[in-house]
Order: sequence, then C-alpha cells, then structure tokens
Amino acid sequence: MQVTIDKNSGYCFGVEFAIQMAEDELAHGGMLYCLGDIVHNRMEVERLNQKGLRVIDREQLELLHDCKVLIRAHGEPPETYALALRNNLELIDASCPVVLKLQNRVKHAFDLSQRQDGQIVIYGQPGHAEVAGLAGQTGNRALIVMTEADLDQVDFARPVTLFSQTTKSTAGFYKMKALMEARIAAAGGTLDSFDANDSICRQVSNREPQLAIFAAQHDVVLFVSGRKSSNGKALFSVVNAVNPRSYFIENEGELQDEWFAGAATVGICGATSTPLWLMRQVAEGVESMGELV
Repeated sequence: MQVTIDKNSGYCFGVEFAIQMAEDELAHGGMLYCLGDIVHNRMEVERLNQKGLRVIDREQLELLHDCKVLIRAHGEPPETYALALRNNLELIDASCPVVLKLQNRVKHAFDLSQRQDGQIVIYGQPGHAEVAGLAGQTGNRALIVMTEADLDQVDFARPVTLFSQTTKSTAGFYKMKALMEARIAAAGGTLDSFDANDSICRQVSNREPQLAIFAAQHDVVLFVSGRKSSNGKALFSVVNAVNPRSYFIENEGELQDEWFAGAATVGICGATSTPLWLMRQVAEGVESMGELV
C-alpha cells in the first residue's frame, strides 16, 4: 500500500504557537500549569505532561497563588484575568490572535446590542473553552446554539447578532444562519435587524475543500484526531462525506486490518489540533501491516 500524509493537515498557527510557548517555558525548569488541555489531543497532552506541564481545571486555578499558568489558544473570559490578579498568578498568555480579535468583536457587538435591546448568539459547542471565553465578553448573556432546537431560546422579534466559534464547520454556520433567517421571517421581522458574522478561522475553513480533494484521492482515509476536538469532528464529516472508507482514530493502536482490504492507497490527515508526529506514527503503523489482500 502507498501511504500518504496530507501536507495541509496538522496544527494551525494558534495551536503551534501555544505549544511552543509551553515548551519554551518548560525548558527553563519549574512548574507550569495549564488551564484545561492545551490542545484537544490526548497524545499531545500526555507528551507535554512528561515535560512538566500540569493540566488544571477552574476550581484548582482558584486555589493557586504565586505561580505560572498558561492560557491556551482557546482564550479565556475576563474573570480569569481578574482571578490571576487576585492570586498573584503570572499568566503565560498563548491566546490565539484570531480568537482575541473575535472576543473584541463580540464585546463591541454586545455593548451596542445593550442600547438596541438586542441579543448576541454564538454558534458553537456549549461548554467549549473558546465559547466560554466569547460568552464571557457578554457577561455570559450570549445565547449558545448548536441545533435548530436551540433557537427556541432566541426572541426573533428583537435584533440578533450572530457569531461563530472559530473552529466550527462553514456549512454548519450557514445552515444555522438560514434557519435563523426563516425564524425571523416567521416572527414578522426583517433581516435589517439580523447581523450574521462568519467568524470561522480561515485556516480552518480553507482546509475543508483541501481535505475533500485529499479524501477523494485515496482508497482509505485515516483521520487522526482527539475525540474531544470540535474541529476534528467538523473536518472528519467533510472527509467522510467524500470517502465512506474513512475512519476516525486517535492513534495507531486503533488500526484494524479489515479496513485496508483491497486498498492500494491510504491517506492520513487530521485536525488543527493533530500533531505531525502522531500522523507519522499512524503511517508507520499502516506500513508495518504490510500488503493486505
């Protein structure tokens, strides 16, 4: 079998920047905490743990004083920075510039909506770190939607401003936008009161057509990603729609012989949170299986 790793897959610049900041800090020794998994990939989290990066949750953060804490690429709400001041925490801020810019846009839109009796709606995964940071710009008054049923909480007789989590599917965002426009029409409103902002990161959205082409070029496609990755789920749906012989795996230990029966070419790709070293390990795992009939 011919095994090819997708040259366009792997870390986006935001994740790469955060991991480099963590490794640079760890190189100086001492303890470094990270608020949440630095990346939604279990294998990479374990690798950095061996270097000394300790993942903590928000409750643990409140108990820390006088130490260093890494803010990952997903960004954080304002209350995290306030807590850091109270507890004398030194923040190593690796927030993605794209996320920070979106946080500022959401904050500005929220301030404006307060004067217009409007609502901020975020298309994103409830509980996701980036979504929590965005909602924090609104005092947690933004409405989070993922499904059509979630739209029931929106008052479409009032102005609505829509944003998207940066790592969501472009197709999913525009489907949600269309559903909201239909709800506005049903409520007797006009689209003049609806401001839809496609705030999906272009490093993410540009990968969708690239992955579709890559998936069509191979008999079997292995999509390598952490199962908690929102971006991974979105991109795998693109791959699977093009090539039904696509498989979502976390590592080479999940490979199954029967997947490759009769396959001449195998493509390996991944999410923006998937390290290149992990895709290489999967490739080596496939190659070690030898020729299958």
